[in-house]
Amino acid sequence: MLETNAMVSVSLHYWAGAKAAAGVAEEEIKARSVAEALRLACDQRSDPHFDKVIAASSVLIEGLTAHQEDLERLLAAPVRVEVLPPFAGGK
Repeated sequence: MLETNAMVSVSLHYWAGAKAAAGVAEEEIKARSVAEALRLACDQRSDPHFDKVIAASSVLIEGLTAHQEDLERLLAAPVRVEVLPPFAGGK
């Protein structure tokens, strides 16, 4: 039986502007979901610019485009997450 409140390792990999905003290329965060890991990453920085970059970024989970329901899904095993900011055009 899956324990619904288990914390797992979420490996966040930041690219381009997300990497610059984060100040690191990658970090590990223990969380129950990818959405929670991203919120914790934002909370740790208390930086409105980083929050804005994360909000505008595309997220891949294990190489697949993540939608909101994917981000909120409880995790059963460690995952690799790519955070890809917009590369051209918008702010």
